[in-house]
Amino acid sequence: MAALCGLSLSPSLAVADAFEVAMLLPGQKDDGGFMEAGYRGLERIEAELGAEISYEDGIAPEPDALEAALRRLADAGPDLIIAHGGQNSEAVMTVAADYPEVLFSVTQGDVTGDNVSSYEVLQEQSAWLAGAAAGLLTQSGVVGHISGIRVTPGLKGRGGFYHGLQHTRPDADFLTIFAGDQDDVSLAHDVASAQIEAGADIIFTMLNAGRQGAIEAMQEAEGVWQFGNVREWHEDYPEVFAGSAIANVSMAGFVAAEAVKQGSWSSGEVVRIGLENPEAVRLSLAPWVEDDIVAELDRLAAEIVEGSIEVQTSYDGEEFSL
Repeated sequence: MAALCGLSLSPSLAVADAFEVAMLLPGQKDDGGFMEAGYRGLERIEAELGAEISYEDGIAPEPDALEAALRRLADAGPDLIIAHGGQNSEAVMTVAADYPEVLFSVTQGDVTGDNVSSYEVLQEQSAWLAGAAAGLLTQSGVVGHISGIRVTPGLKGRGGFYHGLQHTRPDADFLTIFAGDQDDVSLAHDVASAQIEAGADIIFTMLNAGRQGAIEAMQEAEGVWQFGNVREWHEDYPEVFAGSAIANVSMAGFVAAEAVKQGSWSSGEVVRIGLENPEAVRLSLAPWVEDDIVAELDRLAAEIVEGSIEVQTSYDGEEFSL
């Protein structure tokens, strides 16, 4: 786990006996994906750190709505507000300046300020490994990627997946799209079906509730596999998932809250958590993946941790359209 180093809290920001943590979720807390993972982290903060918790979920990822929700949470005066997701970054920087006694942490973000730090689980590392796995497993040589909105973590995850694919199958065709919505089941079904029709036999989905549509599209097809993200998926849908790029984003909020509780939280930092912490980041694979492929992916993961493979996150190629 990334070391939590830096200055201790100033007396004005010290945590009182009653430790209060609030969370903003720009989506549904039971979406089966990214937002639910954040909420599970908040539950863990309550259970293991003894915090009094509050939250707002179902907030549209729009600046005005996010700012209003943050102000409602901040008005209650918690010790820490966790804004779950990089889409909150701009709103946090606006609101945090008006509440200097409240600490703000953005998960999967990279913004900092006088009372703002970001905590990032490096999902691009497990996404890179998923791309490498897709390159080793694809039969058609066509691999897809589907996400919803263009937030920084999603873009970095797409880039990581692409470069992993290039590492093991540089001649593969890559179909990638940000369809505009993380939760639209019908849209995800249509996009997945279109990529399957275009020849994709493996698709990496970075979606929330919308992933169900991609699952249904693959259940209707033959010889097509999906890589999920955030959590394990092949146990729930063994006929669909070849594996998952695990990025336990609940860890970001928990690590931030633990640092506040312990008095080691520092403003102006971006704390990163990667493959060196398998509880947070790893690649999981379906049981049918052959041992030689598993061994190769384990070797590549070790090279990422030791630094001999640098995970690139850029992508400037063509994009898939319906």
